[in-house]
Amino acid sequence: MTADQVSRDGAVTAGAAVLVEALGRGLPGYRIVVDPGVLGALSHDEAEWAPAGQAAAAVRARSEAEVQHVVRTCARLGAPIVPRGAGTGLSGGANAVSGCVILDLSQMNQVLEIDPDNLLAVVQPGAVNNDVKAAVAEHGLWYPPDPASAPWSTIGGNVATNAGGLCCLKYGVTRDYVLGLRAVTGGPVAYGEAVRLGRRTSKGVAGLDLVGLFVGSEGTLGVVTEATLRLRPALAGTPRTIVAAFADLVTSGQAVAQITRRGLTPAVLELLDRACLEAVEEWKHLGIEADAAALLLARVDTPGDSGAAEAGAIAATMRDAGALWVEQSTDDAEAEALFDARRLAYPALERLGPVLTEDVCVARSKVPAMLEQVSAIAARYGVQIATIAHAGDGNLHPLIITPPGDEAARTAAQAAFGELLDVAIALGGTVTGEHGVGLLKRDGMHRELDPGALVLQSAVRRTLDPLEIFNPGKG
Repeated sequence: MTADQVSRDGAVTAGAAVLVEALGRGLPGYRIVVDPGVLGALSHDEAEWAPAGQAAAAVRARSEAEVQHVVRTCARLGAPIVPRGAGTGLSGGANAVSGCVILDLSQMNQVLEIDPDNLLAVVQPGAVNNDVKAAVAEHGLWYPPDPASAPWSTIGGNVATNAGGLCCLKYGVTRDYVLGLRAVTGGPVAYGEAVRLGRRTSKGVAGLDLVGLFVGSEGTLGVVTEATLRLRPALAGTPRTIVAAFADLVTSGQAVAQITRRGLTPAVLELLDRACLEAVEEWKHLGIEADAAALLLARVDTPGDSGAAEAGAIAATMRDAGALWVEQSTDDAEAEALFDARRLAYPALERLGPVLTEDVCVARSKVPAMLEQVSAIAARYGVQIATIAHAGDGNLHPLIITPPGDEAARTAAQAAFGELLDVAIALGGTVTGEHGVGLLKRDGMHRELDPGALVLQSAVRRTLDPLEIFNPGKG
């Protein structure tokens, strides 16, 4: 495939040809992708109906030096750069913009160092989350951030969106585990310059927190090429799982609020509604009976008698809140089936039709009100909304399901999506807890943030990227 075949309609794009030729001066030809079919697959993430432009080319980088070459070339020619990893994002943050170079970092996937004495690991951005967990586990260590996409999502993508996951209630999100970064930047340094940010020590306050600025920036400030991650010792003992069934979503939300009110902090507190459970069971046949409107899944990993007492207190709170039934278990297989159902809910629902995924977050005391509004919005727009949630920290994922090819349903779903954002903001919440702003949440972000904060945010981005080539139009 030659450079003049970049356009999908077969037209020669002179600018694309010049760009591809310039990229080829510092890269092996097989690293550069211009085939329209392959470009199309690399041009979007998993966000339903998020627009994607036509990329000029993609580069499958394998080293920081290759990333530097791409950034310098794009800066010289004024071409946008859209970094991507596994493409598991749900906000359009990795979607192509017209004329861009898609910078695919998935082949930069090595765990470069594991330091058990200092509880840290150094990894490349394309390293898959679960692969990192497995590598450090061999040293008796644990990397806690665990988005549901952990078997496929990359550390670079997790850093870009500040991903959370099931364990973040007790153990925190990606930002809490990134000690340092290497990034190829632009602006005040020089486009294509690689800089080291952060530290390897457990403490440090020298200078501004540039690592914290980059985490969650969705590739708009530069391209991360390495991450130094904080680790924890592996957990000891067998966790206890508490499962409670509820007659309706609001009552399950009230149980979440009461658990918080009583000062209880399980390692995991997740919610699944009946639609999610039924979809997973139909697909995977895990033997789960969807006999209630919602299930709460809690996990306690405190060892010994203290853990038993904590699990008992959580179970009692669920009963007091009106649970239909509550069960405790230390059976790993039984517990994992339930947590597998939580992780598989999104792909199970995708089998039913296009799924527009929300990611709103409210204060834990507002979870019942938000769940009530989810039901009301579903009824008002005549759409099916299945709900999963990191309920313990108020991060809800209402999943709006539409029949394939139904344009009226698509319009209704998009209207419901917008109203869910407005309700979350009205409750004092945020339009995204972990999926990022990307393309789908830009309007919501502008409604949420203080006007002065938006000005400051724009000023930072212009300073670090005056040419506006790093993932423009996102975040």
